[in-house]
Amino acid sequence: MFAYYLELAVRSLRRSPGLTALMMLAIGFGVAASMTMYSVFRGVSADPIPWKSSQLFVPQIDAWGPGHRENGEPPITLTYIDAMALMRQHRGLRQSAIAPIWRSITPPRSSPGTDLIETRGYAVYSEFFPMLDLPFHHGSGWSAGDDEHRAAVVVISDHFNQEMFGGGNSVGKTIAIANHDYRVVGVTKHWNPQPEFFSLFRFQPAEPDFFLPLSFAVANNVLSDIASDCANGQSLRTDFAALLRSDCVWLSYMVELDSPAAAQAYRQYLDAYASELQQLGRFPWKPNNRLRDVPAFLNYRQVVPSGTRVSLLVAQGLLVVCLLNTIGLLLAKFLRRSGEIAVRRALGASRASIYAQFLTEAGVIGVGGGLLGLLFTAIGVLSVGVVMPARLAALARFDPTLLSLTLLLAVTATLLAAIYPVYRASRVPPALQLKAS
Repeated sequence: MFAYYLELAVRSLRRSPGLTALMMLAIGFGVAASMTMYSVFRGVSADPIPWKSSQLFVPQIDAWGPGHRENGEPPITLTYIDAMALMRQHRGLRQSAIAPIWRSITPPRSSPGTDLIETRGYAVYSEFFPMLDLPFHHGSGWSAGDDEHRAAVVVISDHFNQEMFGGGNSVGKTIAIANHDYRVVGVTKHWNPQPEFFSLFRFQPAEPDFFLPLSFAVANNVLSDIASDCANGQSLRTDFAALLRSDCVWLSYMVELDSPAAAQAYRQYLDAYASELQQLGRFPWKPNNRLRDVPAFLNYRQVVPSGTRVSLLVAQGLLVVCLLNTIGLLLAKFLRRSGEIAVRRALGASRASIYAQFLTEAGVIGVGGGLLGLLFTAIGVLSVGVVMPARLAALARFDPTLLSLTLLLAVTATLLAAIYPVYRASRVPPALQLKAS
């Protein structure tokens, strides 16, 4: 019977090609707008490390006191004093203090007048790499001994390796960054989680270029111009030694805790640490610490831009408007065939048969609208950068999942839109319609 209903649907749609095209365009346009914005929203709201995010935590310690809290919250970064204390006491499975670095670098084999390469990296500890499961092409991260001895070593990205050395295995080669020579110990594969949940807590269009030992960077003033936040609003960029002794916050911190019990123990440890500092007179206030896993911390920081949520709601509203128009067009199309319906009912067709016939016709319209929606969605994903920041637009992907969802949404939405027109069509009184004819 389905083949019969399908044949009837195709015949009916061919009789009014203009109306058919209008309905398919309405469905395709509404679905495309909705799915284009969904692709962006999916990109910005996705878990950046889903297999491990519940085991990675961001500790916060209140180094400023009640007079400088925002909504009762401590700063999101740590002072150097507190970060080094947490590193020394090492109560987590793995952990690392983290500091961002921006540098302009002269590429090797460059000729006079060659433009500098703008690079971005991080100063970290050796446990950073296994904690965040960084993938490697060549070599590996450095050792804990390199941290302790402040070794001049570096891990570089595959993209940076291409720029500096032309690709290949560059382990053992030397690279100059910030007036220091570093020995390459590892080359990572492409690794650019979005957002950068481990430090900047924002979206970056390109992956980090390099990673240096934080112990070396501090000892050799590599971080001397780093930005910091101080309770009194002062800036210590010109006095790095004073920054290390101050209560200014500037170091991100991440710790891996492999069970709820370990997370609870670490919370107790943070409170005990703050209580000890209170007794010593450094913190006159009661402990005000936080320990959030990655999803909770990103939600707290409201990393997903509110504009993407609004745009998604607007696109969904446009889809509803298109569906309402489709309902009106289907209602007019089906009721115009009241005579045909009355004849079929008089010959013994049940209401269920009428439902099946017209829902099949609506399904064909949905498939056509879905195919148009795929085309419009592909165009929308490719051009979304025109209306949104490039760093967000780059996260939109037209993949098999989005393709399947687009078709499913088009067919499902059309079938739902057809329910009321089909209901009205199935209720046509056969006797009155035949008498009127």
